[in-house]
Amino acid sequence: MLFNSVHFLIFFPIVIIIYFLIPQKIKYIWLLLCSYYFYMSWNAKYALLMLISTIITYSSGILINRTEIRGAGQVKRKLYVALSFASNLFILYLFKYFNFSISTLNQILKYAHLSVIKPSFSLLLPVGISFYTFQALSYTMDVYRGKIDAERNFLKYSLFVSFFPQLVAGPIERTKNLLTQIGEEHHFDYNRMINGFILMLWGYFQKVVIADRVAILVDTVFDNYQKYSGFQILIAIFFFSIQIYCDFAGYSNIAIGAAQIMGFKLTVNFNRPYLALSIQDFWRRWHITLSTWFRDYLYISLGGNRCSRIKKYRNIMITFLVSGLWHGANWNYVIWGGLHGLYQIVEDALKTIRTKARHIEKLPNDGSLFKFVQIIVTFILVCFAWIFFRASSLDTAFGVIKRIVMNFGVEEIFKLSSYRFGLGLKDLIVAGLATFLCMLTDIVSEKLDLFKWFHARNPFIKWATLYCWTLVIIFLGKFGPSSFLYFQF
Repeated sequence: MLFNSVHFLIFFPIVIIIYFLIPQKIKYIWLLLCSYYFYMSWNAKYALLMLISTIITYSSGILINRTEIRGAGQVKRKLYVALSFASNLFILYLFKYFNFSISTLNQILKYAHLSVIKPSFSLLLPVGISFYTFQALSYTMDVYRGKIDAERNFLKYSLFVSFFPQLVAGPIERTKNLLTQIGEEHHFDYNRMINGFILMLWGYFQKVVIADRVAILVDTVFDNYQKYSGFQILIAIFFFSIQIYCDFAGYSNIAIGAAQIMGFKLTVNFNRPYLALSIQDFWRRWHITLSTWFRDYLYISLGGNRCSRIKKYRNIMITFLVSGLWHGANWNYVIWGGLHGLYQIVEDALKTIRTKARHIEKLPNDGSLFKFVQIIVTFILVCFAWIFFRASSLDTAFGVIKRIVMNFGVEEIFKLSSYRFGLGLKDLIVAGLATFLCMLTDIVSEKLDLFKWFHARNPFIKWATLYCWTLVIIFLGKFGPSSFLYFQF
């Protein structure tokens, strides 16, 4: 069930109306049933995988909690954690990475002039499997580290894993945040509902007005990049950066807003990432719940920065390579992750040099111009890495880069037709204005809390604005069977 579908627009009001009418003690059971219905609307069979993951991590938490921390008990605790991770990651590997590993092995065998392996079965990737698997595994680690006690109520824990607003594309919630809220009382609150509704509207605007519209432009260019000049490809790369941001941030805002209406506070997943001053800063702002997951459960486990500089760089690179692989079973994603790891390593290595140079030359390090340059450089580096994320293959990615370098086409800059890319004039204007509005909102939000500002307005003005904004989405949105990009991960 897509957020941008009629199915969801019927489903969600029914859920919240019944949710606030039924007794508190059965609210979580109602949400659990709704969450499984939400997930099963894609493929009912794959709900069994989510249930298996839930049972495994729930059982591991109980076993870990019952085992002594010292002596032989510690060995058992580590064994339970290992079994929980191994079984969940095996399921993830089987459905997401099996075909990729066979394909990679076949390429190696071909180079060695050996016969290739033909897999006897093919599996469809279950939607959201990477998200709910990581959320469940974080619970296992949190119980092991003593951050929380194991949840005894299986149904409440099942809701933690399957909570429908953030089930298929995050935010990836931590146990302390979401699981503890499941046991709290949630009553209808007018102001909270308005805030949640505003977030959902903004998310829908980002998705159906911006992301799904510029997707036409991006797909047109990347699917036939040989026909376009390097300049036109650069425009498509810029708009892909807008597409993936508005698509994923749009989903996150809808999810956070929907949960907020019901009384749940989910973790913010994006914080104006294209205003980042460095790649490290970018990852503090982009897909925050995933980057902190890898930081807390992989990077720190490898030693983090509590080691030599060489080992620290090794840890950074491993973390980003795994992050790239998490995004998809394709070498493109591995290279994308590797580029971001390399960026961070170079940034860290040059930090001392930059500091000394600014001191010697007496250059400002906090002026507006300096920050603007940092933002532009960071954005260019991020966009270059997006080429590998968007391209369908490595050949396409390198072909796109070659086209930019070898066939830039300066003359295309002054041709109006160079800016169409399969979009009509109306759609092109709407895409440009909506993108500008999105960027302007991020810039203003750096200095001003727009929620507080909006709530300070006259009630009539507020409701008139929301009504008009809803009409904008209805009349300018690109509606259809358009999934969210991160559903494939």
